[in-house]
Amino acid sequence: MRLTRCQAALAAAITLNLLVLFYVSWLHHQPRSSRTRGSRRGSASGPRVTILVREFEAFDNAIPELVDSFLQQEPAQPMVVVADALPYPPLALPRIPNVRLALLQPALDRPAAASRPETYVATEYVALVPDGARAEAPGQLERMVEVLRAGGARLVAAPVASTNPARCLALNVSLREWTARYGPAPSAPRCDALDGDAVVLLRARDLFNLSAPLARPVGTGLFLQTALRGWTVQMLDMPFGAARQPPLATAHARWKAEREGRARRAALLRALGIRLVSWEGGRLEWFGCNKETPRCFGTVVGDTPAYLYEERWTPPCCLRALRETARYVVGVLEAAGVRYWLEGGSLLGAARHGDIIPWDYDVDLGIYLEDVGNCEQLRGAEAGSVVDERGFVWEKAVEGDFFRVQYSESNHLHVDLWPFYPRNGVMTKDTWLDHRQDVEFPEHFLQPLVPLPFAGFMAQAPNNYRRFLELKFGPGVIENPEYPNPALLSLGGSS
Repeated sequence: MRLTRCQAALAAAITLNLLVLFYVSWLHHQPRSSRTRGSRRGSASGPRVTILVREFEAFDNAIPELVDSFLQQEPAQPMVVVADALPYPPLALPRIPNVRLALLQPALDRPAAASRPETYVATEYVALVPDGARAEAPGQLERMVEVLRAGGARLVAAPVASTNPARCLALNVSLREWTARYGPAPSAPRCDALDGDAVVLLRARDLFNLSAPLARPVGTGLFLQTALRGWTVQMLDMPFGAARQPPLATAHARWKAEREGRARRAALLRALGIRLVSWEGGRLEWFGCNKETPRCFGTVVGDTPAYLYEERWTPPCCLRALRETARYVVGVLEAAGVRYWLEGGSLLGAARHGDIIPWDYDVDLGIYLEDVGNCEQLRGAEAGSVVDERGFVWEKAVEGDFFRVQYSESNHLHVDLWPFYPRNGVMTKDTWLDHRQDVEFPEHFLQPLVPLPFAGFMAQAPNNYRRFLELKFGPGVIENPEYPNPALLSLGGSS
């Protein structure tokens, strides 16, 4: 049977359509990385940078102007506006494929990938652009890419010509001490962190390998994570413009944004395990416990608080509360004529460096049992819990015949007072716990007592405190620090 020309053309068309459908189906099932590999090689195949807009307030912003300014420079510019939940009032975004809205909050009717911002990024680089910025010169992002590719810094940044332009800072993050310390950048324009408005560019894989890549405030969270990894940011002299109709133009909008921003920042710092922020000039910000809140850790098991298992030491807010409580208790005891002395780990900390041991969780004082009646608070504690005029709680400990002074009714950081009495020249007591340092000792160590710096004040201590400590803990204890229960966890590593 011979085919006519029409039949042959129809067969060819059907075959071509089947080949096209097969190719499209094959392409659709390829891994995303292989589909986008060509677009990551250079600007010849399209923009190399995806713009991420995360730092904005839903109730008052200039996002439409920001988006429009970048699209005017590059109509194919990929842009992702990232929000926790659907912004309200709704954002007036252009309905084009390269401008997307990503919502981080999971929803029952969306797949898991929809809540991951990296799903929307197919370029090698990303630029974090704050609300209130605008593109006014062509090629700025590409020039930033070339600086980043030249090496030296893992991030590059360009300031925004706003009322709060970015400045370079040094930043040291100590997870062990729960602390972030900011200061002047010694080698600007290369620095650890920025304070102020800037466009920040980095590789997408670097951003999305951070544990909290788009946590707000973006600048706070980003630079805490990058500084901890030793990454630096290079500030470039190519400023972006400021919005012609800037956001937060009214006093009420600024007040609301500042209030919500402070709350977000405090929540982020607590979530990242930062309890103290130190600024240049000595200004301190505390984000941990206080008299109105519980302490930062729960019940201690086996003399080993939970934070030691996290390779951290006592949170600085807890140390501050312990110092305050110890100073106050010592003042009360001295005013009442109660003889006391630093005991156990507290004496050990004083002997080593004049302070509480950095991983300790209480303060121990010995007192003469016969002096208890001299102190009104201790007499009251014999009958029950007493809250004094400063909010400290004096009580008999439930674990045995000794006293405990808590920082407050809410915060149970405390000083333990151990009553001793002499018997045949040896100091003894009625309650003994399973601690290696909990032993009797000759009274001559207390005759006389000697002053010793401790926790910011002068406290009384046994004379010849080195021999006293070695009697309780063993030889070389001052020079060889160790965690309270090395059988569970040692300072050099897990046991």
